[in-house]
Amino acid sequence: MQPGLIALQQRLQYTFKDSALLQRALTHRSFSADHNERLEFLGDSVLSLAISSLLFERLRSLPEGDLSRVRANLVKQDTLHRIAVRLQLPDVLRLGEGEFKSGGKQRPSILADAVEAVIGAVYLDAGYTPAEVLVHHLFEKVEINPQMDAAAKDAKTALQEWLQGRKMKLPQYRVVATTGAAHRQQFEIECAIAEMDLVERGMGGSRRAGEQAAAEAMLTTLKAKNHE
Repeated sequence: MQPGLIALQQRLQYTFKDSALLQRALTHRSFSADHNERLEFLGDSVLSLAISSLLFERLRSLPEGDLSRVRANLVKQDTLHRIAVRLQLPDVLRLGEGEFKSGGKQRPSILADAVEAVIGAVYLDAGYTPAEVLVHHLFEKVEINPQMDAAAKDAKTALQEWLQGRKMKLPQYRVVATTGAAHRQQFEIECAIAEMDLVERGMGGSRRAGEQAAAEAMLTTLKAKNHE
């Protein structure tokens, strides 16, 4: 195994049984067809559950809506980007030549996605509990308090709050299409509210950006329909 990957596992405080999973988690689609996007998809869900359990224990007096807002602040791109830098992920990411030359190793969206992919890889390698332990370790230096979300409400959070305030299920997001070269991809994301039979789409340079755009479009539609 490469020295860089050995050092990364020390920083993660986790040693992979299947090192190929870690390698895949650090591989961008511009480098290989065996890339990290499926692991990222899995890691996104594991991260959300692990952070939920962390907040449930730490912020015992906070109601559901406030817990959701704090969670959204913690799992956003900016927070995950800072964690990726602390883990020194730019040193071990595998990128195609075009993505590398365009500064992909420092791109926040790529680094944030890699953090989620690593979490997903640990889940596949050893199950949920070690993945949860990893998430709690990664976030132990991240400030967590009930007020942290006051100035950070984004479209996805606003839409989630709107629905929760009306006792409705959370929206579902899915990737409809990806276009463009590997180092300049655009993601078309669909946001659906099944109970209202509403679907909107958004575009972004990353999956997260696309989800935000789709959520913003949905909020605009809800306002236009006077559902507030």
